[in-house]
Amino acid sequence: MFPREVIAVGSLVLRPPVDDDVEAIVATCDDPVTARFLPLIPSPYTAQDAHAYVRRARAKWDSGGTEYSITEDGRYIGSIGTSAPSPWGSVELGYLVAPWARGKGVAGAVARGLAEWLLDRGVERVELAAEVANLPSLRVAYKAGFREEGRRRDAKALRDGQRVDHVMFARLARDAGEAMEPYLPFFEGGELGDGVVRLTPMDERDAADFHRMMAEPSVARFGMGPLGTLEDDEQRCRCTGYFWLSGQRVELAVRDAATGEFAGNLQLTRIIPAFGEAMVGYSLVPRFRGRGLMTRAVGLLADWAFAHTRLHRLIAGTDVANTASQAVLRRAGFVQESVRRQVFPQPDGSRSDEIEWLLLRPDTLSAGTAPPPDAQVRS
Repeated sequence: MFPREVIAVGSLVLRPPVDDDVEAIVATCDDPVTARFLPLIPSPYTAQDAHAYVRRARAKWDSGGTEYSITEDGRYIGSIGTSAPSPWGSVELGYLVAPWARGKGVAGAVARGLAEWLLDRGVERVELAAEVANLPSLRVAYKAGFREEGRRRDAKALRDGQRVDHVMFARLARDAGEAMEPYLPFFEGGELGDGVVRLTPMDERDAADFHRMMAEPSVARFGMGPLGTLEDDEQRCRCTGYFWLSGQRVELAVRDAATGEFAGNLQLTRIIPAFGEAMVGYSLVPRFRGRGLMTRAVGLLADWAFAHTRLHRLIAGTDVANTASQAVLRRAGFVQESVRRQVFPQPDGSRSDEIEWLLLRPDTLSAGTAPPPDAQVRS
């Protein structure tokens, strides 16, 4: 059983909940964001619910767990607590932050502080789970020194019954606890654009348009693997923020700037930080072709990557027969680097060759790495 100590984390103080917190607890738990990501709490949330929570918090301490109010200058701004230790010395940590205190680093600070307090008292492993779509909570885990351990598919259900994935994190006694800074920062302002084309993070609202595009014969001809179901693509779109934050890949919707319509998909995948390398991939809705939208989109993404990340090499691969895609890459400044024989399986059982393309960080070219004589390098 843990001592009922008051814990100071910078200007924040963790103490057991009291009845004086009830009004603030109601305001926090009746908030739509809280209700969205904590589907097991009552909604609407009442003072009666808050008083019951305070009573359960006392019982939780008695059973070996912890439950704290997060306070600043004596005022309630959130809650954090843990389960009782398992027989193997593991505890599960959870938290919520009041709407008026969000965006100030509160959750990250107290998650780190409480985890270290627990590890100092003999806990072997502090576990944390965050819904795959809950980007603020995912950021908290990374910044608080937790290491990602995988994704549990359909781990829990929302209020409407929809199953959702959860990303699992843990911090061990032997971990250094350093914060993980994202290898690929999010776009400043949330998107890129040049007045003709816009690049926005793809989300669940784009799933139907993306699914239709991938099923279109001229797109499917050069696709890899079987066509996913609409449900598959909805799940993919729900995970795009997590994929980006965790450094796995960037999934973008390419939009007509004038109308906002979905015109295509642009990806940054196969990211290898040790090499400073990532692969560009894309597809375009047929009725938007011939307007130079994808050339602009690839150029915007490349310029952003070299200006805001440590990427040194952008690569791409095209089927030898996909001349339209090859033209996009040439116009965007990529140069042909090599040909890989018999890469892409074809419906008749044969295989087609892949042309590999390369775009290097521009400032390195002037430092002594000359491009091939026929290369056109982006300025």
